[in-house]
Amino acid sequence: MSDSEDGTPKPGHFLPGGSDEPAAGTRPLTLRSSQPGGLGKARSVALEDAPARRKARPIPTEPGTTSDYSGPPVAPLTGVPAPPLTGTRRIGGQRSTGWHKNPSRGVPQFSTEPPPVKPPRHYSRRVVAGLSALVLVMLTGATVAGFKLINSYDTRVDNPLSQPSVKKSQVPLPVPPDPTVTVTATTVPDLERLRQNAVYKAGLVASVSCKEPAIKPNSQSAILRYYKALLPCLDKAWAPVIKASKYEFRSPKVVLQTSQPNATTDCTGEEDVAYYCGEDESINISWKNDLKYYKDDPVAARVWMMDTMAHEYGHHVQEMTEMLTAAWSREGWAKTKTEELEWSRRKELQATCFGAAFLGANKKSLGLSGDKLRIWQWEAQHSGDEYNPKKVRDHGSRKSNWAWSDPAFKSANPASCNTFVASAAKVS
Repeated sequence: MSDSEDGTPKPGHFLPGGSDEPAAGTRPLTLRSSQPGGLGKARSVALEDAPARRKARPIPTEPGTTSDYSGPPVAPLTGVPAPPLTGTRRIGGQRSTGWHKNPSRGVPQFSTEPPPVKPPRHYSRRVVAGLSALVLVMLTGATVAGFKLINSYDTRVDNPLSQPSVKKSQVPLPVPPDPTVTVTATTVPDLERLRQNAVYKAGLVASVSCKEPAIKPNSQSAILRYYKALLPCLDKAWAPVIKASKYEFRSPKVVLQTSQPNATTDCTGEEDVAYYCGEDESINISWKNDLKYYKDDPVAARVWMMDTMAHEYGHHVQEMTEMLTAAWSREGWAKTKTEELEWSRRKELQATCFGAAFLGANKKSLGLSGDKLRIWQWEAQHSGDEYNPKKVRDHGSRKSNWAWSDPAFKSANPASCNTFVASAAKVS
């Protein structure tokens, strides 16, 4: 017998290929404690027949097997809610870990339970009808306002001034100052200023009932006072004409002639000859010749002094109407000396004509009648370049002087003095 005599199997009896002799490479099983007497029905201890092996899921590492743990889970589809967690009693939220304290929240931050949804609010039929009516009224008002706006826009396009830009109840905003803009003034050509000046259409020189000064010009100071006494008469007579021509009227100064330039101007003239200075608008008087004439013939000297003052004031009229500047410009642009002298004669003959217009307008108050009138006429007929010691033809011949003086004296009209449109023969 292979077994023991008492019927008890030997160690290793139930191992595969068990026999009385232990298999090679195996170690006999020994019991640490005594086993109960009844061992029951014998079971196979082979690994392939183990019940746990049969019930266990295959291990992924074994070839030819598949398992739920063989790879990462499938990515959920976009927009599809994740399935709720089931089979767990643990809810989300912070956990106390390490040195962290317990969270201060009373409830967990996340929960598997969805928040309760409030039931929809139901309105009564009256409330719904009222809201519908209100919406309808608002839409109607907006439509009407839109049509009015379109109509007002069309009206403003057709007639921009039909609607005021500022209502009466509104306070207009302050208008910002215009930026500084450099504007180039349109210059008037010299010939247009000389030939088409507004002074020719301004009307007659005014009669101001001005009498000849009663001052006897028998000294230097008396001669100066005599001329200054005539100045207000000339201002009153010419001021309406200058203003009617849309020019600024200014009264000139009257000073004694000097051969040396003074502190305010560089103007100088011929010795012992009266002249007008446009730079400071002054009439410069030659008192030496006047004193000599007065001693020889007091009446003739007084007529000569009135005529001289009227002529020099004629240059001031040219200055105020900007013709003097234009005449000097024409002289400067002259190509020959003959042309330059012609422009000078036109300028001087016009001043003589303006002076004659003043004397003619005020001949009664100045006493230019009888002997005084005949003296003035003789002096006008014998004044010209022929009597100039230097024989310079810059003021016009005595024939030309009388040709412009006589008509102006009779008409008292500056329109008779447009020497810049006359032929060269009339300004010789």
